Amino acid sequence: MQYRTLGRTGVQVSTLALGAMNLGPIGRTTQDEATALVGAALDAGINLIDTADAYGNGISEEMVGRAIAGRRDDVVLATKAALPMGEERNRRGGSRRWLVTALEDSLRRLGVDHVDLYQIHRWDPATSDEETLSALTDLRQAGKIRYFGTSTYPAHRLVEAQWAAREHHLGRYVTEQPSYSILQRGVEAHVLPVTQHYGLGVLVWSPLASGWLSGAIRAGREITTHRSTFMPQRFDPTVPANQARLDAVERLAGVADEAGLTLIQLALGFVTAHPAVTSAIIGPRTPEHLHSQLAAAGTVLDADVLDAIDAIVAPGVDLAPEEKYDTPPALLDPALRRR
Repeated sequence: MQYRTLGRTGVQVSTLALGAMNLGPIGRTTQDEATALVGAALDAGINLIDTADAYGNGISEEMVGRAIAGRRDDVVLATKAALPMGEERNRRGGSRRWLVTALEDSLRRLGVDHVDLYQIHRWDPATSDEETLSALTDLRQAGKIRYFGTSTYPAHRLVEAQWAAREHHLGRYVTEQPSYSILQRGVEAHVLPVTQHYGLGVLVWSPLASGWLSGAIRAGREITTHRSTFMPQRFDPTVPANQARLDAVERLAGVADEAGLTLIQLALGFVTAHPAVTSAIIGPRTPEHLHSQLAAAGTVLDADVLDAIDAIVAPGVDLAPEEKYDTPPALLDPALRRR
């Protein structure tokens, strides 16, 4: 396992991080299975675990808490808030009112007195940067969080938040967690340059593109991955974007074979090769998934391999742009584009 400094914090984290979204109802894992996965990841040298209150409505956090009991000091523990936690309209977003409550709930579920990294899961257009940063700064001063960051923020919002922190003399975000893979490279054009400019640590999620780069999805085969069972439209080969991904996967598989790598090693080696990236978050559901992804821990791609990838999916290009999560709200809601 390799380690890198998380932004400018001085904290050393593994280049592969364990994402806990699949622990619980989303991945249909039991506590025993979750504990075994976490234990195996820690034994392999992974020291960063990332979860969120919204994963399984808190169940992922509970499972992570039980799994790390007795090993808390070995873990850089990250969680997130801001996505809805129930129907009540104020149990979401980036307000001080909610973040204080959400963090207490997360600490209780995790069974800890602090988290190392607390992230705003999505930008909340209804809440000012000053409001959110002020609450996070106070929670840090209270010792309940060590650092705070963002997840899937548009580049312009990252810049605005850095300005607000300086203008109002508040703590600043020190990390960003974008979606990034060979098949979704749009963040190279805007988000990653901003994170490099401000010295943010970058923890990328979905580096295997929701399973497209796992090796399980190939031309001529029925797609039967776990994700395809509850998001079938994202794997329907009659959809042009999906066919483009399938074509790219076939070409990438050839590049991997020629380099003596698995497709997983190629995919994880690609994202961790970018100088802006600190860690790639993997989200295994089974020990087999974990071991196949751990095999990429030391993968370093040669320049000719990276050039071959660029020839298949150009830098800065998203093959499925409609699946982006940092799209400005006005592009999704016509009312925001009209007076």
